Amino acid sequence: CGVFGIYSHNDDVALNTYWGLYALQHRGQESCGIVATDGTHMEGKKGMGLVADVFKGGVDGLEGHIAIGHVRYSTTGRSSSSNAQPFLAHFKGRDVVLAHNGNLVNAAQLREDLENEGAIFSTSNDTEVFMHLLVRALRHNDLPGAVKETCARVRGAYCLLVMVDGVMVAVRDPHGFHPLAFGRMNGSPVFASETCAFDLLEADFERSVEPGEMIIVDGNSVRSEHLMGPLPERPRQCIFELVYFARPDSYIFDEQVYLCRKKMGWNLADESAPEVDYVMPFPDSGIYPALGFAQRSGLPYEHAMIRNHYVGRTFIQPSQSMRSFGVRVKINPVREMI
Repeated sequence: CGVFGIYSHNDDVALNTYWGLYALQHRGQESCGIVATDGTHMEGKKGMGLVADVFKGGVDGLEGHIAIGHVRYSTTGRSSSSNAQPFLAHFKGRDVVLAHNGNLVNAAQLREDLENEGAIFSTSNDTEVFMHLLVRALRHNDLPGAVKETCARVRGAYCLLVMVDGVMVAVRDPHGFHPLAFGRMNGSPVFASETCAFDLLEADFERSVEPGEMIIVDGNSVRSEHLMGPLPERPRQCIFELVYFARPDSYIFDEQVYLCRKKMGWNLADESAPEVDYVMPFPDSGIYPALGFAQRSGLPYEHAMIRNHYVGRTFIQPSQSMRSFGVRVKINPVREMI
């Protein structure tokens, strides 16, 4: 999935979140949503489909100075409108909003424990487990304390954006499985799963949110705290991000993705130098390592597989039949070259 958040009194936060999600569309094509608040009143809109389709009527009505957005690729829970994020809950007169990128490995056990305590679930998404734990923790904690207590009970991958009572919190799990970037747009703090969202908005990338770090934005204050407990000896970064998932113009895990993928191809040429006619990528993700392989090996580089650019990412489709059909629609060979 992809998450985006902004806290600004000077910009249209909903519109900027729309463009941020537009840049992160490759991270989730099934559903999307935006929630905005002025600290007292909160409005949200979400639905199935691409960002441009769900918000084809614009972002009117989503006003305030804080906004959180989400694009979804389902890993836990079926592809349905009920699982679209961000999740918005009302608890004792307070609005609680949460967007999650990741996958909890103990979600089933936590869900069973919560149901045994009387909790009622309306989705099949592990993000709703987060929401139940968070509102319980808010009964006796401020928002940062509640987030810490919640994160202490979950295991797995999570990058979270949470907002309650005019406060926004960004969190990255202690293992650092997935990327989460922190930047500023006209001096205002912004968060995104990838830095390509900052480029579109002409925001400045400052740094990655560290593994196990929580950044709290409250008024003009931006401060950092760490989740409870010791950090792992080293990060456990998702290899899929650098190999395939992230956009090549992004900067994640302290790596420029384009250059990292070219280096992978370069290294592959050192490991294996087959007697072949030419190097051919399967576009688009195969282009960058193929370039590195061709440059290192000295072999010719040819585009003999042609991509239909009106088709989105095919691996991300929710069923195998849709993926298989998507590949036939998306890629076609130049038969004479092959």
